[in-house]
Amino acid sequence: MSAAPQEAAGSRAGASARLRVPLVPLLAALVAASAVLLGAGSAQAAGYRYWSFWEGNGKNWEYATQGPSLLRPDDGTVQGFRFAVSEDSGDAAQPRRAPGFGAICADTPAKDGRKRVALVIDSGTTTDAPDGEKPPALRTACAQVAPDASSAEALAAVAKPLRYDDSAMLCAISGYPKSGCGEQVSGDRDGAKPSDPAKTADGQGKQDQDKGEEGDAGGPSVGLLVGIGAVLLLGIAAVAQARRRR
Repeated sequence: MSAAPQEAAGSRAGASARLRVPLVPLLAALVAASAVLLGAGSAQAAGYRYWSFWEGNGKNWEYATQGPSLLRPDDGTVQGFRFAVSEDSGDAAQPRRAPGFGAICADTPAKDGRKRVALVIDSGTTTDAPDGEKPPALRTACAQVAPDASSAEALAAVAKPLRYDDSAMLCAISGYPKSGCGEQVSGDRDGAKPSDPAKTADGQGKQDQDKGEEGDAGGPSVGLLVGIGAVLLLGIAAVAQARRRR
């Protein structure tokens, strides 16, 4: 073999060796990145234990955009309060009974100079309850109050005692819970996701108070899987490109 072919072979071998060496740390970095992404997906976001406030639109619940002390409902309004662990308003659990004014206020006749506000008070499940406390059963009430009364005043008329913190946040309804107010809760939060409200307005679709709500399946999110796939594709592309250069 002439010197030229030997030099060419040696050059190709050296180039191949140089290309193979960086692949080891590259693949190690890809594995580490995938592990980090998987770890992030398994972590549970922190939530907050509090009473959320809802307005009925006749069929479904909508998260209230004003607090109960500011909102002044019209006669015939249906409002709901739900105690649960939630991350934010988009994650908040709805009252587990449909907003039906007719069924709730059927035994409260209209009166001049007064308005009627139907209330659904859902204390949630044992999963969301503070340690050592048992949530009261879901109940409804028809508050008959002055025309200019706020939602908080309507609630106080049928569900005392109420407890507020220094910032006027509603902490307890009818004394539940005994302590705490919007405290942060971390870890698994089964039962803290929104449940579908009952489908009927006459109360026939009321869910059993003792039944917990379905939680997350605990698997990785779609975004996480896409991220992992992108990392692995980059690794495959790098390996393929290195082989073509040999």
